[in-house]
Amino acid sequence: MGLLESAATPYLGMVLATTAQVGLIIISKRAMATGMTTFTFVAYSNALASLILLPLSLIIHRSSSRPPLTFWLICGFFILGVFGCSAQLTGYTGINLTNAAFASAMLNLIPGFTFILALISGMEKLACRSSSFMAKAIGTVVSIIGAFIVTLYKGPQILAPLSSSVSNDMYLQSSQSNWIVGGLLFAVDCALSSGYIIVQALILRKYPAELIVVFFYCFFAAILSIVASLIVDKDLSAWALQPNIRLIAVLYSGVFGSAFQVGVTAWCLGRKGPLFVAVFHPLSIVISAAMGFLFLGDILYLGSLMGSIIIVVGFYSVMWGKAKEILVIENDIDRSSESTSEKAPLLPIRNDST
Repeated sequence: MGLLESAATPYLGMVLATTAQVGLIIISKRAMATGMTTFTFVAYSNALASLILLPLSLIIHRSSSRPPLTFWLICGFFILGVFGCSAQLTGYTGINLTNAAFASAMLNLIPGFTFILALISGMEKLACRSSSFMAKAIGTVVSIIGAFIVTLYKGPQILAPLSSSVSNDMYLQSSQSNWIVGGLLFAVDCALSSGYIIVQALILRKYPAELIVVFFYCFFAAILSIVASLIVDKDLSAWALQPNIRLIAVLYSGVFGSAFQVGVTAWCLGRKGPLFVAVFHPLSIVISAAMGFLFLGDILYLGSLMGSIIIVVGFYSVMWGKAKEILVIENDIDRSSESTSEKAPLLPIRNDST
């Protein structure tokens, strides 16, 4: 039972992290609607996460067990902060121009970008004849297609809460120009997020102390966003934590958005690789549809149901490819160990000639 739990922990962790991300998208949209800027929101979020992670990382990763910090590692942490901070700024600006449903759908471009970057960096092998590779490639594409079906095709109404009598049409909530700019910003956000995942995976290979890596990321992201805010934001009222939704959003973002979500994602990344982390992004559209129906009174349409089913199919295709890849590696290791044991003598040969 313990083995089963340990094997299922990364999957459960990514589901919880994805759920926290959906909640962050919704609550950040509410906070910025009150006049809070993207820069101040990102600065508060990462600063709070840094304060949480500093003592926690030092407790979990004791000095005797963690590798030494070097100048090049610090540079890597800074690059990670640049990628992450830039992704947050472009992403939250896109959320402010569009809405949470559109954001959840566009974030599903991350698996495709990550798969391409993983191939370029050598973290994924280009093996078109391999069934596991084809399953991962096709599953990634299918998940992205399913996410866009959820967003672009509404279809007839299937199920509506009793308290909801008006359709929540996301296309009427923003002008067409804002929608296009928001979409471009989300495309940049996805590319930067994919780069962040790859850089973090490379750092974790040399420095497998996840919480310390996340702390330095949040620390540098906070500094960068504070500097950007002081340059761009001329109105100091943007830093005010009133009304209360701003304070709630900052607390949620710092605890669940940055500290919890990024920490859990880094832990899963170090154990399962970048594609495993990226492929969970399509699940955000399913979770957001469920949360919207249960808690916000959103209407369930045929397009949401069809797209969600396609996303799940793509998700399991990638998971099957990853599972088969791991099985092949384990079989190769077993065959290698068996071959070594067959070559080695079972008993030492004594030389009795003397």
